[in-house]
Order: sequence, then structure tokens, then C-alpha cells
Amino acid sequence: MGGTGGTIRTGGRGRLGSVLSGLVVAAGCVLFFGGFAWGAVLYRPYTVPTDSMNPTVTAGDRVLAQRIDGSEVRRGDVVVFTDRTWGDLPMIKRVVGLDGDEVACCDADGRLTVNGRPVQEPYLRSQGWGGKEAASPTEFAATVPEGHLFLLGDQRAGSQDSRAHLQDAGKGAVPRSAVTARLDAVVWPLDGLGVVDRPRGFAALPGGVSEPGPVRPLAWAVTAGAALVLGGAACGPLARAVSRSRPRSGAAARG
Repeated sequence: MGGTGGTIRTGGRGRLGSVLSGLVVAAGCVLFFGGFAWGAVLYRPYTVPTDSMNPTVTAGDRVLAQRIDGSEVRRGDVVVFTDRTWGDLPMIKRVVGLDGDEVACCDADGRLTVNGRPVQEPYLRSQGWGGKEAASPTEFAATVPEGHLFLLGDQRAGSQDSRAHLQDAGKGAVPRSAVTARLDAVVWPLDGLGVVDRPRGFAALPGGVSEPGPVRPLAWAVTAGAALVLGGAACGPLARAVSRSRPRSGAAARG
């Protein structure tokens, strides 16, 4: 009595690998595209137009600014605003005074004061006007009207900011409603990549300083999503190749 032999292929591992690969890719797509979609809702990209905020940001830097309402602004924030008196174009400056604040410069040590309290401004660098440099090359004092903000550039020697508008109706300040966004991060150039710090010099004043938006979680979500998509896409073919390379097992029936 003759017998015939049969071969049974074990392709289960290959199919399981393909399923897992698909799940990883799907999870990566959710993180990647979800992160971008969430970021598009919360943030707007801007290109810094001038060096008035040097060294915090410089002309040509690409930044992400969180969409906020003017009521959310705190001292120390770097904001994007548009005001007709200032040229009706988007501008980027640092908020140093809120409604009712008395902002002045400079005290005996050359520091900016808010309501008589000196403020440390570590983001300022050499301003280039020589002598004992201070927080401003020109002295000034102003009381911020209700519903307004007093703004200065970090490059105090060359910034056209609230000091240049002290004779305007708003006494150099702009309405809170003029603010559309707050800078959260620099995304280009890569050597400047990072979150824009909140200056602690304003933290002791009423209201404190703002907290950064969710730019870090968004960046992690997009990065992790991209890694999962690439890794999952590579794992599928690899699992199939490993499955095909395994020796086939069979059982022969004899009679």
C-alpha cells in the first residue's frame, strides 16, 4: 500500500506580524496627524520681521505662537499684536506692564521698575550704547491705561516700542484686544530650536507669569507618530521575510 506525503506551512507568525505592523502604523498615524491637527488649532507660525527682540528671537527666525485672548497676557510674555497706531502690521514685543502699572526706567542700578519694584531681565544683552548700560538708553515713566499693555523690545537700543509712542493717546500702550498670540517656541533655525522661556523676574508681581502652551507634548506626539509609522512599516516586510525563511514542517502518511 502506497503513501503520499503532504507539507503543512506555518504562516501564522507572518500573519500576526502583519497585523501588529498595521496596528503600529495606525497608532503612529493617529499621533502624527493628530499632533499636526491639534497644533494647527492652537498655534500660528510667524517669521520674525526685525531684530528688535534680539537675542530672544532675531530677524528671519520661524516661531510658533499660541493663539490667545488679550485677557490671558501676563508680564514677561512675548506677544504678537497689530495696532493701527503702530503701523497696522503684526509686531512682536515683550509685555512689561499691565493695566494700571507704573512702568519706569531706570533705577540707580539701571533696571526697569514696575510699580517701584526692580525687575531682573536676563534676556537683555549688551545694547551697544557704551558706558554703564541700563535697561533703556533713555529714561521714561508711564502709567498703563486700563485694558492696555506696555511693550518693549529686548534690543532696547534699536526697538521702536512703547517708548516711541508715549505722546500717543494710549501713552505708549496698546489695547489688550490687539494681541492675537503669544510666542511659545522657535522652530528655525535648528541651532535656536526651543521653547521661549518665561522670565522669572516678573514672577513675584501680582498675577505672576504665564505657563508655556502644549508645544512640547505636541512635538513629542508628532515625533513619536513618525517613528511608529516608519518602524511599523518596516516591521511588516521583516516579519514576512522571517516567516518565509523558517524551515517547512510536514507530516507523511504511510500505509
